[in-house]
Amino acid sequence: MLQSMTGQGQAQSTGDLGTVSVEIRTVNNRGLKLSARLGDQLSRLEPQVDAVVRQHLTRGSVNLNARWQRASAASAYRINEAALTEYHRSLSQLQTKLDDTAPIDLAQLAALPGVIQEADDQTIDPKELWALLQPVLVAALENLNQMRAAEGASMLTSLQTDLALIAEHLEAICKLAPRVVDGYRERLESRIGDLLRERGLEVATIDLLKELQVFADRTDISEEITRLQSHLQMFDETVASEQASGRRLDFVIQEMFRETNTIGSKANDAEIAMHVVDMKCAIERMRELIQNIE
Repeated sequence: MLQSMTGQGQAQSTGDLGTVSVEIRTVNNRGLKLSARLGDQLSRLEPQVDAVVRQHLTRGSVNLNARWQRASAASAYRINEAALTEYHRSLSQLQTKLDDTAPIDLAQLAALPGVIQEADDQTIDPKELWALLQPVLVAALENLNQMRAAEGASMLTSLQTDLALIAEHLEAICKLAPRVVDGYRERLESRIGDLLRERGLEVATIDLLKELQVFADRTDISEEITRLQSHLQMFDETVASEQASGRRLDFVIQEMFRETNTIGSKANDAEIAMHVVDMKCAIERMRELIQNIE
């Protein structure tokens, strides 16, 4: 079924390592373009993130933002026991020299440089982080695709409405097409008859028939009508299939416009031209929607 390239999805989960949240926004693009903001902590997982995104999306410009917040602020830091022990030993020696018996406050020692250090993210196993991030990423992508599918269903309704409208106009053109040559024959006989009578001349019937045959060949739109009917059927089958492709639909709509344009230029009839204008308007509406189909 049709799926839009525009949408938004998000998901969040909390585990032993903390909370991971993922937000994804997509807009239309000719191919798949991923822009991921993972932060310093999750940047090592970018190849895995890229692979999962490509499993769920085929086209669109994707903006992905993933954040990881540790389980507690305290877990982001560690105590440098060697530095703290050295500070304590030095103060103990100085107290002995000064004959000072005051207790040493460890909290004050912790405020000295080098005692409290930020935890090194490299010590965290990337597999553990991926185990936390991966299901959240998948959930966000599924949430995104739900929105894209809903928009795609709305687009499908609009496309089918315009497709039916084009088919109606084409049916009317099929009924009008035979009269084009008849009308030309009547005008030709009337104008030539008046002109010949004024000059007292005559024209052979065979010459009129030859002129009519040339006009009929030049204005024959039967092939264009047949091809356009085939394109309408192909479009309808494509949007109804489970593997509907925006690229394929874009190609079909180009062929539909080409045949419609040719009908308008060859038919040489004002009423047919009015139907062609309405068909072109419908095709343009469809083309705009197709640009946003995955």
